[in-house]
Amino acid sequence: MRDGLVELAQRGDAEAFDSLARMTGDRCLAIAVRILRDLDLAEDAVQTALVTAWTELRSLRDPSRFEPWLHRILTNACYAEARRRTRWSEGLRILPDAGTYGPDDYLTVDDRDLLERAFRRLTVEQRAVLVFHHYLGLSISEVALRIGIPDGTAKSRLHHATRALRASLEADARATAPSQERPA
Repeated sequence: MRDGLVELAQRGDAEAFDSLARMTGDRCLAIAVRILRDLDLAEDAVQTALVTAWTELRSLRDPSRFEPWLHRILTNACYAEARRRTRWSEGLRILPDAGTYGPDDYLTVDDRDLLERAFRRLTVEQRAVLVFHHYLGLSISEVALRIGIPDGTAKSRLHHATRALRASLEADARATAPSQERPA
């Protein structure tokens, strides 16, 4: 069904593309929120990606590759949004619990805050690799394809992102440990 919609949209059928956008929009937003860590920026990136996809849809050779193609466009839009942003906000932004990106029931609020802080310290490229690999569960080669980088680069970014995330979490743990020990 999706391939048929892609083919119709490639021939200029706006309603078919609207259906495709509705089918993929929530997942794209969830990906963008995880990469950018800001709902407003993520919404802008998704909108930019969908507009770009509509204008360049005719260049897609294989309709069955629509979603990976769209994710590559989305990733580039996320990178552009991150570059446009002059600085990361210092405060935490609470995202809604409901929705496609859902709550993290297994983490405490403190753990989520620590993880959020550590994740924000990563580069947007590192966050993109982590999101596609861990959130979507894609293999390294699929991540590389969706982001538009060589497999080795994706593997390297994932390795460095994981190390940086771990180092950041350990540094935060060391920084908070002495303050929790109060003299009697």
